[in-house]
Amino acid sequence: MALRLFNTMGRTMQEFVPIHENHVGFYGCGPTVYNYAHIGNLRAYVFLDILDKTLKFLGYDIKHVMNITDVGHLTGDGDDGDDKMLKTAEERHQSVLEVAKFYTEAFMKDIDALNIRHPDVICKATEHINEMIELIKKLEANGHTYMAGGNLYYDISTYPDYGKLANLDLEKLVAGKGKRKEVVIDENKRNPGDFVLWFTKSKFENQAMTWDSPWGRGYPGWHIECSAMSMKYLGQHIDIHTGGIDHVPVHHTNEIAQSEGSFTEEERKEGPWVKYWLHNEFLILEGGKMSKSSGHFITLQTDLPAEKGYSLTSKGYAPLDYRFFLLGGHYRKPLVFSLDGMESAKNGRAALNERVAKLIKKTKDEEKIELTKENFADILGKIASSMTESENLKRFKEGLENDLATPVALSALQKASNGKNQKASAALADIFTMDKVISLSVIENAIEIAKKQAEEANAHLDDHAGDPEAAEITALVAERTAAKKAKDFAKADQIRNDLAARGITIIDTPQGPTWKRD
Repeated sequence: MALRLFNTMGRTMQEFVPIHENHVGFYGCGPTVYNYAHIGNLRAYVFLDILDKTLKFLGYDIKHVMNITDVGHLTGDGDDGDDKMLKTAEERHQSVLEVAKFYTEAFMKDIDALNIRHPDVICKATEHINEMIELIKKLEANGHTYMAGGNLYYDISTYPDYGKLANLDLEKLVAGKGKRKEVVIDENKRNPGDFVLWFTKSKFENQAMTWDSPWGRGYPGWHIECSAMSMKYLGQHIDIHTGGIDHVPVHHTNEIAQSEGSFTEEERKEGPWVKYWLHNEFLILEGGKMSKSSGHFITLQTDLPAEKGYSLTSKGYAPLDYRFFLLGGHYRKPLVFSLDGMESAKNGRAALNERVAKLIKKTKDEEKIELTKENFADILGKIASSMTESENLKRFKEGLENDLATPVALSALQKASNGKNQKASAALADIFTMDKVISLSVIENAIEIAKKQAEEANAHLDDHAGDPEAAEITALVAERTAAKKAKDFAKADQIRNDLAARGITIIDTPQGPTWKRD
């Protein structure tokens, strides 16, 4: 089976064939750093991380690029409202760059806590103004622009394929009869769907960040940054572009128009700007999707004033509990969030770690292989490379190859943690391989659990120091354990009863049985 992905362009499942053999360039829309990321935002980056690591798992050499929007993103996607960055800067009495730095660092802490690999290139809009200007010049030369009221607009009527990603009707959009909601009517636009490539002082007299350009001093529209930066780092044609489903009708539709509108005749013949479009669905709360504009939202680990929301960590959930929760749903399906769901995820992850800790103990006791945080990657990596592909690993791979079906992949990892039909070390090697994609730090957490269990067991042994019958009683407890394992429950019960008659109680614990005198 080969990797198959659901391409929003055409709304079909397609076999993934990269433009260049074994090399994949992909671009993911990054955050606008004017506030903390809420947990709905973070769903997109866990999805991106699964895509990133699945491609690596399947043997591709990848280059993953993500933007940081620190200028130009208005509160409305259709060129209306205030600049999000400037709005927050005024509220916090800071410069826009100070705001951007603060929230970028907060975002990075969140993705680190979720075990998300940093993209190979993280590019800031403010550091690529020249690239945006050069791209706009190409659009101007190709006849796609017009100047009105001091701003430079993209004329969607000049691009016949406009709206193909979102299945929009160009004629209706040009006539102003399309479904897109225009909150603010910009009378400078020839068509309601036209969008700004470059703003000048004519629209925002007090704009904090402006640059010189052929069209006057001003700043870029939001959409142009993704086209300019993706082309700089990935070339004119890229394999995959990702983002939230809300980006389809405006942002990604405009990106396509301006990117392909800049092409030369030869570049058009080479194919579309993006070959595969992937979009994740919303995280749903009661009342709809999560939104920072509502003024009340949920963060991963940053505490908020009570009137603004809360963090998951303040409710007792670790960031990886949230990752576990997200992996239980497919990225293309809306996922309903609740604290009950988080509680289930927390318990499920804890149970998974406990099962793997048992495998680690079994590996030590039966195979004389002691795993530590320092050596497990080397040891399990060697075991994995020497093994034939197990049924669990096949199922895991099939799940990922079927449009990144993380529920199937997570189920395969769960099954491997039961350790059935495999040596404990082989099961751990499979889990180690799977967790390179799932990224729940399963082995590391289980090692820590097994270490604590061993320390507690040793502490119980110390409790019997000086007891003249300790060795005999401990041997009988071990004999009872062996009888239970052999399903000789009559013998196991007899040993327990004999010890009870001597005033000794056996206590079964997750670390194994221990005993105490009454």
